[in-house]
Amino acid sequence: MEYEELTIEGRNAVIEAFRSGKTIDKLYLLEGCQDGPVMTIKREAKKCDTLVKYVTRERLNQLSQTGKHQGVIAVAAAYEYASVDDMLRAAKEKGEPPFLFLLDNIEDPHNLGAIIRTANLVGGHGVIIPRNRAVGLTATVAKASAGALNYTPVAKVTNLAKTIEDLKKEGLWFVCADMGGTPMYELNLKGPMGLVIGSEGEGVGRLVKEKCDMTAAIPMKGDIDSLNASVAAGVLAYEILRQRMM
Repeated sequence: MEYEELTIEGRNAVIEAFRSGKTIDKLYLLEGCQDGPVMTIKREAKKCDTLVKYVTRERLNQLSQTGKHQGVIAVAAAYEYASVDDMLRAAKEKGEPPFLFLLDNIEDPHNLGAIIRTANLVGGHGVIIPRNRAVGLTATVAKASAGALNYTPVAKVTNLAKTIEDLKKEGLWFVCADMGGTPMYELNLKGPMGLVIGSEGEGVGRLVKEKCDMTAAIPMKGDIDSLNASVAAGVLAYEILRQRMM
């Protein structure tokens, strides 16, 4: 299945995209541009809580596929985002304890796509990503998910730590991947569970890690010290699935 890269260029096209309710992930604006249409676009972006980046004309020219960007390029989600409530509802309808993936600092679209694919295969009810410093649902993510994006909902939240707090009130427990944690085979990972994964470089951020109930270490016997983020997510997710099936 082909996925088009959803970049929208030009002032009128971007204004229409916002007004039609399309989810815009990022907005690139020519720095210093203050005319009427651009101010309208900025207002629409603020209403939708869209991430705005001010860039040079050279950068816009690099990003442009049409050569007619008029100082404005929007990047739309290739798929619509779900809400966290949708995920909890889906778990309830299936009569299953919720199993959610929360991703901190994952900026590589191939990693995000692979994690969505894993989430689908282990029976996860959804993937939650932060609004900033994270890749959105681009065409590359869709391809890497191998179709799982059609079935596994993805939600975008402003604050991952606060989302964890809210989900704890719904009865979820949270485990984050951390090399300094307890070996994963020693943890009780049954019941309503949120699996928190960070990037290879930075790992899970301090504020998010502090909200987690457990930290899980994956046993390693090789010569290098870390796994790719999507592989780590897969290993931990299958341990959670194994415990659920027992």
